[in-house]
Amino acid sequence: MQPTIVFEPHIPTALQRALEYAGDHGFVASLPDLLRARARAPYDNIVWNTWFTSHSEECVVATPQGNPVVVAIHGGGVLGTPERFEQSLNADMDHRNEEGLTGEGAAKVTRREARDVLEGRLPDGTEIPVYPFSEFRRGIADLPRRYGVVLDFELARKTEKGFTPFEVLKEEPNFIVRAGGLEAAAAYLDRFQARHDTKLMGNFHPFDFVDPAQPQTRVIFLAGNKGGVGGEGDYFYGYDSDYGIGGYAHMVGMARYVAVAPRDAGSGGLRGQDFERHGRLET
Repeated sequence: MQPTIVFEPHIPTALQRALEYAGDHGFVASLPDLLRARARAPYDNIVWNTWFTSHSEECVVATPQGNPVVVAIHGGGVLGTPERFEQSLNADMDHRNEEGLTGEGAAKVTRREARDVLEGRLPDGTEIPVYPFSEFRRGIADLPRRYGVVLDFELARKTEKGFTPFEVLKEEPNFIVRAGGLEAAAAYLDRFQARHDTKLMGNFHPFDFVDPAQPQTRVIFLAGNKGGVGGEGDYFYGYDSDYGIGGYAHMVGMARYVAVAPRDAGSGGLRGQDFERHGRLET
């Protein structure tokens, strides 16, 4: 499998190019994919030394009983296609509109999409498994590349945010979900900590200020920069700051995806990047 980096100033355009490169037999890297690649890669690999847009998102919706939850989806969720992304960006911004963006820059989710995502049904017609957090934390055998995890909103809201000690993050529900499981979380955190013998890593989320009555979703961004400087308490959130994992990003702006395709595919002019030094994004 051959990865390539796709950078564009417009998120849906970047996603379109990434999906085209991946084709039917490849994939666009989710947050667990990116963290797994970092855990296997040397620190001078590009995967450590810049920021990325993950093909993962966090949806805030309500159950049929009216209980707010966070549905994290890896591998492409409600905003899993460029067309659905553009639908939000081009919608009427009237606050009564079910589509468009919230005041905090998240993409609104329609009531039907909110109901469907709890059952693993996505706007592009894909059906995925959705696991309750209690089951996910215990570990899922043969975890698929595209799946969802349901986390109680109040538990997600109370999750530590900001620059947090590594031993705390290893047990944090939100980080466990973001990383792709308990073992994956520990593997990445150990590698991140060893990079500069740091004591803290950033893990940010918006759940303490969003309105859970408004169904919404955000794509997750992974920070990184050359040399790993700018972390451990640096609250500068610029593109050159290694603040950890973000959760505040507006759904308008630039994107940097990693797309992966079989070696004999994806020859449409995208420049491949050297992930081969143990930084492979495997199927």
